[in-house]
Amino acid sequence: MHLRAAIYCRVSTNNQTVLNQLLELRAVAERMGWKIAAELQDTGISGAKGRCERPALDQLHQMLQRREIDVVMAWSIDRLGRSIQNLVTLMSEIQSAKVDLYVHQQAINTQTASGRMIFGIFASLAEFEREMIRDRIHAGLARAKSEGKKLGRPSNVNESVIASVKLLRQNGQSIHTIAKQLRIGVGTTSQILKAA
Repeated sequence: MHLRAAIYCRVSTNNQTVLNQLLELRAVAERMGWKIAAELQDTGISGAKGRCERPALDQLHQMLQRREIDVVMAWSIDRLGRSIQNLVTLMSEIQSAKVDLYVHQQAINTQTASGRMIFGIFASLAEFEREMIRDRIHAGLARAKSEGKKLGRPSNVNESVIASVKLLRQNGQSIHTIAKQLRIGVGTTSQILKAA
């Protein structure tokens, strides 16, 4: 069975062409026995732009999510992205979809041991990035707490809501019905009734 490959090409300006990238990657796909499922091109778009500003890259993400391809092919790592954060995100998505990656200029092929090692490095970077974000969030929450700030969503429970809960309960309404009617949580409704 032939592996399905998606070729991704990008050039930064409209007066450049992706033709050289395409020709080389088509030749590689033919040598490897891969069937080209899609040729995706972002023309005149900087590699620093994110997925939402690069339609072909967005299409590649969708193909990964739908498991429509087995290999992602690119001319060079900087064609996929110039931001380490964007690259790490894409690499994580490729890896979690169990799709291979072929990058021509850097000789990365995750069907080989050295290519899998590169993937491992990107996975470690992704994990490191997640840890850093988690640490920053926890530090921010701890600081806010120490400054006496109230965390979480603001409560919509006021005296009027409390009175309504009590009245509806006296009229025989269930806790679930009261919560739904007043658009408050079942737990909140129960707490109000316990406090009463």
